[in-house]
Amino acid sequence: MKKNILTILVSLILFNLNHISVSAKNLYFDEGKKLFDNKNYIDSKFYFEKDIVFNPKSENSYLYLAKIFKEEENDSLEKNNLNTVLLLNPRNEEAIYLLTLLSIKNSNFSKAKELIGTLNLVCKKMCSSKLELQSKLDSSLKSE
Repeated sequence: MKKNILTILVSLILFNLNHISVSAKNLYFDEGKKLFDNKNYIDSKFYFEKDIVFNPKSENSYLYLAKIFKEEENDSLEKNNLNTVLLLNPRNEEAIYLLTLLSIKNSNFSKAKELIGTLNLVCKKMCSSKLELQSKLDSSLKSE
Protein backbone atom coordinates (compact mmCIF):
# COMPACT_ATOMS: atom_id res chain seq x y z
CA MET A 1 0.00 0.00 0.00
CA LYS A 2 2.78 2.42 0.94
CA LYS A 3 4.54 1.55 -2.29
CA ASN A 4 1.44 2.47 -4.33
CA ILE A 5 1.04 5.81 -2.55
CA LEU A 6 4.72 6.59 -3.03
CA THR A 7 4.45 5.72 -6.74
CA ILE A 8 1.40 7.97 -7.12
CA LEU A 9 3.14 10.86 -5.31
CA VAL A 10 6.27 10.56 -7.44
CA SER A 11 4.13 10.43 -10.60
CA LEU A 12 2.23 13.56 -9.57
CA ILE A 13 5.42 15.43 -8.77
CA LEU A 14 7.00 14.47 -12.10
CA PHE A 15 3.81 15.44 -13.95
CA ASN A 16 3.75 18.84 -12.25
CA LEU A 17 7.44 19.46 -12.99
CA ASN A 18 6.90 18.59 -16.63
CA HIS A 19 3.84 20.89 -16.79
CA ILE A 20 5.81 23.75 -15.24
CA SER A 21 8.63 23.20 -17.74
CA VAL A 22 6.22 23.29 -20.71
CA SER A 23 4.61 26.46 -19.35
CA ALA A 24 8.00 28.12 -18.95
CA LYS A 25 8.86 27.30 -22.56
CA ASN A 26 5.72 28.98 -23.82
CA LEU A 27 6.23 31.95 -21.54
CA TYR A 28 9.67 32.68 -22.98
CA PHE A 29 8.40 32.78 -26.56
CA ASP A 30 5.27 34.75 -25.64
CA GLU A 31 7.27 37.32 -23.67
CA GLY A 32 9.80 37.60 -26.50
CA LYS A 33 6.99 38.18 -29.00
CA LYS A 34 5.45 40.94 -26.86
CA LEU A 35 8.81 42.67 -26.58
CA PHE A 36 9.42 42.24 -30.32
CA ASP A 37 6.03 43.76 -31.13
CA ASN A 38 7.02 46.73 -28.96
CA LYS A 39 10.30 47.01 -30.91
CA ASN A 40 12.36 46.10 -27.85
CA TYR A 41 14.69 43.89 -29.87
CA ILE A 42 17.50 43.48 -27.34
CA ASP A 43 15.26 42.09 -24.61
CA SER A 44 13.15 40.03 -27.01
CA LYS A 45 16.31 38.42 -28.40
CA PHE A 46 17.13 37.22 -24.87
CA TYR A 47 13.70 35.57 -24.49
CA PHE A 48 13.81 33.90 -27.90
CA GLU A 49 17.27 32.52 -27.14
CA LYS A 50 16.01 31.28 -23.78
CA ASP A 51 13.09 29.59 -25.53
CA ILE A 52 15.55 27.84 -27.85
CA VAL A 53 17.49 26.53 -24.84
CA PHE A 54 14.34 24.79 -23.59
CA ASN A 55 13.00 23.93 -27.05
CA PRO A 56 15.78 23.65 -29.66
CA LYS A 57 13.20 22.94 -32.38
CA SER A 58 11.32 26.20 -31.84
CA GLU A 59 11.13 27.38 -35.44
CA ASN A 60 9.21 30.51 -34.40
CA SER A 61 11.97 31.64 -32.05
CA TYR A 62 14.54 31.21 -34.82
CA LEU A 63 12.26 33.12 -37.19
CA TYR A 64 11.90 36.02 -34.79
CA LEU A 65 15.64 36.06 -34.15
CA ALA A 66 16.10 36.34 -37.92
CA LYS A 67 13.68 39.29 -37.96
CA ILE A 68 15.65 40.96 -35.17
CA PHE A 69 18.90 40.49 -37.08
CA LYS A 70 17.19 41.89 -40.17
CA GLU A 71 16.35 45.04 -38.17
CA GLU A 72 19.94 45.18 -36.91
CA GLU A 73 21.18 44.66 -40.50
CA ASN A 74 23.23 41.64 -39.47
CA ASP A 75 22.86 39.63 -42.67
CA SER A 76 24.94 36.62 -41.66
CA LEU A 77 23.02 35.96 -38.44
CA GLU A 78 19.73 36.60 -40.20
CA LYS A 79 20.68 34.05 -42.85
CA ASN A 80 21.82 31.49 -40.24
CA ASN A 81 18.53 31.72 -38.35
CA LEU A 82 16.43 31.57 -41.52
CA ASN A 83 18.34 28.49 -42.66
CA THR A 84 17.68 26.90 -39.26
CA VAL A 85 13.96 27.61 -39.64
CA LEU A 86 14.02 25.92 -43.04
CA LEU A 87 15.89 22.93 -41.63
CA LEU A 88 13.17 22.54 -39.01
CA ASN A 89 10.33 23.25 -41.44
CA PRO A 90 11.19 23.43 -45.15
CA ARG A 91 7.67 24.70 -45.89
CA ASN A 92 7.87 27.83 -43.72
CA GLU A 93 6.72 30.46 -46.20
CA GLU A 94 7.81 33.46 -44.17
CA ALA A 95 11.35 32.13 -43.82
CA ILE A 96 11.50 31.41 -47.56
CA TYR A 97 10.22 34.94 -48.27
CA LEU A 98 12.74 36.60 -45.94
CA LEU A 99 15.62 34.48 -47.24
CA THR A 100 14.65 35.41 -50.80
CA LEU A 101 14.70 39.12 -49.91
CA LEU A 102 18.11 38.64 -48.29
CA SER A 103 19.40 36.80 -51.37
CA ILE A 104 18.23 39.62 -53.64
CA LYS A 105 19.84 42.18 -51.31
CA ASN A 106 23.13 40.27 -51.45
CA SER A 107 22.91 39.86 -55.25
CA ASN A 108 22.61 36.09 -55.01
CA PHE A 109 20.09 35.97 -57.83
CA SER A 110 20.33 32.26 -58.56
CA LYS A 111 19.49 31.47 -54.93
CA ALA A 112 16.62 33.99 -55.02
CA LYS A 113 15.23 32.36 -58.16
CA GLU A 114 15.47 28.94 -56.54
CA LEU A 115 13.68 30.18 -53.41
CA ILE A 116 10.89 31.78 -55.47
CA GLY A 117 10.42 28.38 -57.12
CA THR A 118 10.23 26.75 -53.70
CA LEU A 119 7.70 29.35 -52.55
CA ASN A 120 5.61 28.50 -55.63
CA LEU A 121 5.51 24.88 -54.51
CA VAL A 122 4.65 25.44 -50.84
CA CYS A 123 2.67 28.67 -50.77
CA LYS A 124 -0.69 28.71 -49.02
CA LYS A 125 -0.77 32.02 -47.16
CA MET A 126 1.86 34.15 -48.90
CA CYS A 127 1.11 33.33 -52.54
CA SER A 128 0.74 36.99 -53.48
CA SER A 129 4.24 37.75 -52.17
CA LYS A 130 5.89 35.57 -54.83
CA LEU A 131 4.87 38.15 -57.46
CA GLU A 132 6.47 40.90 -55.38
CA LEU A 133 9.64 38.84 -55.02
CA GLN A 134 9.77 38.08 -58.73
CA SER A 135 9.35 41.78 -59.48
CA LYS A 136 12.20 42.70 -57.10
CA LEU A 137 14.40 40.03 -58.63
CA ASP A 138 13.62 41.20 -62.17
CA SER A 139 14.35 44.83 -61.34
CA SER A 140 17.61 43.84 -59.63
CA LEU A 141 18.64 41.81 -62.67
CA LYS A 142 17.90 44.78 -64.96
CA SER A 143 20.06 47.10 -62.90
CA GLU A 144 23.00 44.66 -63.09
